[in-house]
Order: sequence, then C-alpha cells, then structure tokens
Amino acid sequence: MQLEEKITESSTWQGIKDVLNLHFDFTENISISILDLLVVITVIFITTLILRLAYKAFTRNLPNEDKAKFSGIFGYFRWLIYMIILLITLHSVGVNVTAIFAASAALLIGIGLALQTLFQDIIAGVFILIDQSVHVGDIIEIDGKVGRVEEIKLRTTRAVTIDNKVLVLPNHLYLENSLYNWTQNGTLTRESVAVGVAYGSDVELVKRVLLQAANAHPEVVDSPKPDVLFTDFADSSLNFQLIFTMNNSFKSQFLKSDLRFEIDRLFRENGITIPFPQRDIHIIDKPS
Repeated sequence: MQLEEKITESSTWQGIKDVLNLHFDFTENISISILDLLVVITVIFITTLILRLAYKAFTRNLPNEDKAKFSGIFGYFRWLIYMIILLITLHSVGVNVTAIFAASAALLIGIGLALQTLFQDIIAGVFILIDQSVHVGDIIEIDGKVGRVEEIKLRTTRAVTIDNKVLVLPNHLYLENSLYNWTQNGTLTRESVAVGVAYGSDVELVKRVLLQAANAHPEVVDSPKPDVLFTDFADSSLNFQLIFTMNNSFKSQFLKSDLRFEIDRLFRENGITIPFPQRDIHIIDKPS
C-alpha cells in the first residue's frame, strides 16, 4: 500500500515537472518553459514591491505638486527598470536573448546619444524635487544669472530676472555649476557697497557718513545693524565697504544705487573726496 502511494506521489511530481518543463518555442533561439514564466512573474512581482517602497520613500516629504511631477517621470523609469529586469531574468533562466540585445544595441546607443542632455535635465530635475534645494519664489544665481524662480519642471526651471525677462534654465546646469540660493535661509540678505576715498581723509568721518547713508534708507533693516569695513590701502585710495541687510535682495541693485547717490551727496557736504587713479611720472634728463 505504501509502495503504491509512493509510486502515485512520484508520478504526480513527475507530472508537475513535465508541465513546468513544457516549452513554448517562439523562434529557433527563443524557447520559454512554464517554469521560466513563473520565475519571470515572481521577479516582476518582487520588483514592483521594491519600486513602490522606493516611490514612497522618495515622495514622503514632497509637496503634492512636486509629487505629481515626480510620479510622471518615475513611471517612465519604472518601465525601463521592468524591461532591464525582464531581459536579465530571461537570460538567467537560460533563454537566449543575445539576438534581442544585438538587434537593439545600435538603436539604444543612437537614442542614448541623442537624448543624453535630455536625460541629464530630467535627472537633475528629479534631484531638485527630492532634495528641495530650490523652491518657487526663491532667488537664485547660477552661471552668473540671477532670477526669481517662477516654475520648476522636470527638464527646465523658469525664472524671471530683475528686468522682467524670462530666464529658462536647463536643469543639468545644477549638476555642472555652483548654485547660489539667496533666500534659502530666509528673505534677509547681507549686501555691500564699496567706495574709495582719497589719502588724508578723516576715516572716522568716512565711517560715520557711510552709516548715516545706510540708516537713512527705509529698505535697510535695523537688525543686524549696518557696519563699515576698512578693507585696504589701495594704490590711489583708502577702500571702505558698507555692509547692510535688506529684506528684498531681488531689488538689491536699486537699493545699492540709492546708497551710492546718497554717499556721493554726503561726501560732497563733508568735503570727502573720491579719488581717481593717479600715476606719478618722473622724467630723468640724462646729460649728453
């Protein structure tokens, strides 16, 4: 009786193995068994779970607007990962995918070269969304260009310059250049105006006049207070730097212009001279 049960059990397992080893021939080089299909389905299922966990981890702290942008690009990468995992899995179970790789290699290389910059922009856009280094409303400086961020897309960032021109920045510039975010630590920023006075000027009077000009301007904040640095003994002038804090750095060039007008007026009233570069020429008359 036990022998018959063992024979029956063995026959059952053999039947299951025969079914699992049943192959479907698509071409001469591509043949897939039912067992291979089960392995592929299992791997795809595990990959799906991992991708979902990764998506939740990346979007946990993102705003809803940025989460929607990230979801779109994540969908494209997800299908690319599925394709890579599928080919690797088929190759590992013994399916000859060399013909597929050979047929698609040239096409993929051509597409990759053509879309290289596009992918750089998209990857940089994903980094911006994830690390939240730039937000709408921030004032940024990159590659010598300054603007207020109006919109962040996956490929480009749109900013408006001080003269109301639209600045479209490809996101890959964030990977290639240093980014200065003027407002990440808040709207208050420290600015400065440099000026030189003639040698022999009363430096204490110069300091008082510079502070007077800063304190008189309504857009210069009181805390921290303005300060003056005596920066250098230059070739033709004594150089000073007026340091102040303002609440709208996007308009800093207008405030600096106002301060320069006021400094020039106060210097004239107090007899302080702003020198121009001078050179002494000595002519030596050699005897004949």
